[in-house]
Amino acid sequence: MKATGIVRRIDELGRVVIPKEIRRTLRIREGDPLELFTDRDELMLKKYSPIASVERFSEGTAKSLHDQSGFLAAICDTDNVLHAAGAGKKGLLGHAVSDALTDLMASRSSHVASLAEGGNILPVVRDAECGYTAQLIVPIVAGGDCLGAVMLLSEETGAVMEASCVKLARLTADIIASQFD
Repeated sequence: MKATGIVRRIDELGRVVIPKEIRRTLRIREGDPLELFTDRDELMLKKYSPIASVERFSEGTAKSLHDQSGFLAAICDTDNVLHAAGAGKKGLLGHAVSDALTDLMASRSSHVASLAEGGNILPVVRDAECGYTAQLIVPIVAGGDCLGAVMLLSEETGAVMEASCVKLARLTADIIASQFD
């Protein structure tokens, strides 16, 4: 844990204001759920990730998606890539998602692109080179909230996401979302 040197007082309703700089750094937005933890005299707040709560399920799902599609498969929440399977997964696992991916998830829109077809490839993670030649991103939406996304990615020249991959990714996103309904 890193000390910030910032001290805040609790108001009469038990509220504490989290400084704007910290909210921006940790990508905490208005309405984001926070989980509270206690240990002796310490209180810790953590961004709540519903997808992380079904850890084993989403890990197996990423592996199955890779096995069925042949592409690098990844599952992320709204902040980080949680699971990936296939060649190149180490470049994704645990990394913060890019602002472009955050915006796409916020719009609850799917994105299919291939350089071979003149498409626009979005950066997937922050501060990393985007070497993908084709990508498919499908948001995971449950109860009207976007919880994350399912992604299929390729670095192969001329790669194209076929209609069967689109259906597979949408089905996967729907199955993960059904865990929260």
